[in-house]
Amino acid sequence: MKQFTSIIALVSFTFLFLAGCTSKKNDNEIVIGSYSSNTGATATFGVYQLRGTEMAIEEINAKGGINGKKIKHINYDNKSDGDETLAVVNRLISQDKVVAILGEATSGRSKIGAQVAQQNKIPMLTSSATNPDVTKTGNYIFRACFIDPFQGMVMAKFMTENLKLKRAAVMRDIKNDYSVGLSDIFTEKLKGFGGEVVTDISYQEGDIDFKSQLTSIKAKNVEAIFVPGYYNEVALIAKQARELGMKQPLLGGDGWSSPKLHEIAKDAINGSYFSNHYTTESTDPKTVEFVKAFKAKYNEVPDVMAALAYDAAYMMAEAIKNTKEVTSENIREELAKIKDFHGVTGKMSMDANRDAVKSAVVVQVQGEDYKFVTSVNP
Repeated sequence: MKQFTSIIALVSFTFLFLAGCTSKKNDNEIVIGSYSSNTGATATFGVYQLRGTEMAIEEINAKGGINGKKIKHINYDNKSDGDETLAVVNRLISQDKVVAILGEATSGRSKIGAQVAQQNKIPMLTSSATNPDVTKTGNYIFRACFIDPFQGMVMAKFMTENLKLKRAAVMRDIKNDYSVGLSDIFTEKLKGFGGEVVTDISYQEGDIDFKSQLTSIKAKNVEAIFVPGYYNEVALIAKQARELGMKQPLLGGDGWSSPKLHEIAKDAINGSYFSNHYTTESTDPKTVEFVKAFKAKYNEVPDVMAALAYDAAYMMAEAIKNTKEVTSENIREELAKIKDFHGVTGKMSMDANRDAVKSAVVVQVQGEDYKFVTSVNP
């Protein structure tokens, strides 16, 4: 991730470059943009985010749109890259003239997009960026998910109270805002629940060999390993831990949620646990219908990124529907008023920090499935 000074400079350059480009306005359309990592290191996040977004918008348009106007949705692939994120968010605002933006799945790239959106006073609603700093960017930035302090508490409590374990190791991706923030919170909360982090070891996204870190952890006699990273590295860590004869359960956050997790790790990840935003085992009729419709459309079970993106699109539509005039400022005001919104990932309300207050679930990895273990309310 480049420093924000260079980011701001590139914001200005990109804005000037695109300032002369305009998109023809259609008064019968509401133009909403999104950006997602459809390719690159976190491609499954982006692919499922886009599917959830498109499915929701297709449903909304099929029912007549919002107050008689259809949604025109424009999505750009940021290629899992910070600089590309900067370029496409500027393009959505300067060229496509969107009134609101959906995205992104990750915290780091959401922080980049949030800077551009806030600077241009365009409301942005991230579906799954859990780092608290994302919405601290400014009053135009919102999220449709819980934040890391909550899921960090959930996993620390689950480890000590449900699993009855006390001694943990932490493996954090030091280049990842999400991983660093969640590691810090878990460490703090675990101590409060009577546990301790015995050792805290780092890696970086893109690493493929974790044997030295794991060998160090093995010598510490820990009972669990907290790895709040993204699915590619987590899967490799699980495989290499088992190859070293380590049998401790791995614990993590919602960044694990991807079909690639089991595809890469195979049985090595079985029996490990992570916090998530919803479960496909839910009996809530809204969730049941969503899972059924997604399966029919895409021939697979919707992962959490699809579910959160689906909810975010409907939440944005709800805010737009409640405006007297569709302007970015009015949408921002209505997003801030969201209360008891019933989505497929549960009921949620926006708090004063523009973060969704909602429950979390803990699931256990069993093959390709994530089996519901428990839920925790805020």
